[in-house]
Amino acid sequence: MSAAFALHGPEQPRVPLVLDSPHSGFDFPADFDAAVSEFDLRDGEDCFVDELYLPAIEHGIPLLAARTPRTYLDPNRHRGDIDLELIEGGAWPHEYVPSGKAAIGKALIWRTMDDGRPIYSRKLRVDEVRSRIDRFHAPYHQALNGLIDSAHAAFGVVYHLNCHSMNSVAGRMGEGGEGTSRADFVLGDRDGTTCDPAFTEFVRATLAELGYRVAVNDPYKGVELVRAYSDPLRGRHSLQVEINKRLYMDEAARARHSGFAPLQTNLMHLVEAIRDYIRPAQRRV
Repeated sequence: MSAAFALHGPEQPRVPLVLDSPHSGFDFPADFDAAVSEFDLRDGEDCFVDELYLPAIEHGIPLLAARTPRTYLDPNRHRGDIDLELIEGGAWPHEYVPSGKAAIGKALIWRTMDDGRPIYSRKLRVDEVRSRIDRFHAPYHQALNGLIDSAHAAFGVVYHLNCHSMNSVAGRMGEGGEGTSRADFVLGDRDGTTCDPAFTEFVRATLAELGYRVAVNDPYKGVELVRAYSDPLRGRHSLQVEINKRLYMDEAARARHSGFAPLQTNLMHLVEAIRDYIRPAQRRV
């Protein structure tokens, strides 16, 4: 068993669909050393997202879920997306690939909470950041890449849903501007570059038919996990799916509410619809 992730369902996908939930983990490593309580750190968590999608494994669809919290290390960032303000000495001697997320305190390792509170009372050493990358970032990416490659090799095409949830209202450091109310779902394909736009439209229309208000690429376009493993021209399609937390949980209490079960049912309707959508494109095995 990996400390970095849990793999639910088959190691070899039985249909060309892979799900991953990089932000639903809440196993807090002993070396976190945060100045914020674990309860407050879970504000950055996509609470219960892995559980919402778990029934999909009954259809032969693998679900990869991170074990550690994204506030400790975010798998949905490039390993070189380092916030220099957080590093002791202000310099990073290894691969440096800034995405701009450091401006809101949400690079590879979070510096601040959504409300602007600093997560640490000290700077982090280069060696401890490298240790986090080696122990948690690299294994997660290796596992996801392996699932996507296996499905593509078997079927000639693969669709990847990168599964998230979002706070119902943006905080001070949140995307979209403080106080902005979010749609029920936000789909992100990095402006049509990580999957066939027709697939994005299919998912949008399916959710809209279920009664949800759906936005596309606003305010979330998708980040590293849809960018790194997608290549639509080669039949590798990745789509980020953000769910508004108010649909299924009490955000203040970090607890499910009565909307959890009906949302889970609707998500399985979506997964089954996607399975049928991609069936004509897959190579028979």
